[in-house]
Amino acid sequence: MYAGLAPVKQLIVDMADKLPVTYISSVDEEGYPCMKAMLSPRKREGIKVFYFTTNTFSVRVAHYRANPKASIYLCDESNFRAVMLKGTMEVLTDQQSKDMIWREGDTQYYPGGVTDPNYCVLKFTATEGRFYSDFYPRSFVIE
Repeated sequence: MYAGLAPVKQLIVDMADKLPVTYISSVDEEGYPCMKAMLSPRKREGIKVFYFTTNTFSVRVAHYRANPKASIYLCDESNFRAVMLKGTMEVLTDQQSKDMIWREGDTQYYPGGVTDPNYCVLKFTATEGRFYSDFYPRSFVIE
């Protein structure tokens, strides 16, 4: 990401940390894009890596296992800003990853607790993005 986009990077960080919902997409078995609203990422590493919780036995996990191409979309409607990040999604089922983002209260979604076989982690790694703000789109590469 070049220096001129440093303020954009900060806006993306703020959106990822403050918005309650992130939209994630996968590619189904027929090659169609599929979008889903998710709770915002539990953890992130800059604007390159984002971690989400989900159900291991979900359709979305099946999509990512068959085709890891993915995107995430953050939208701040009140300020008319949005970012779409493209990359890949990994399905993590190891205990270390599950422990890393587990939160108190998650048993409402995963009654078996942190070791519930229906609880897994989605790790999204971005390679490029497109940010829209002030009626101006900006494309960028994430290194």
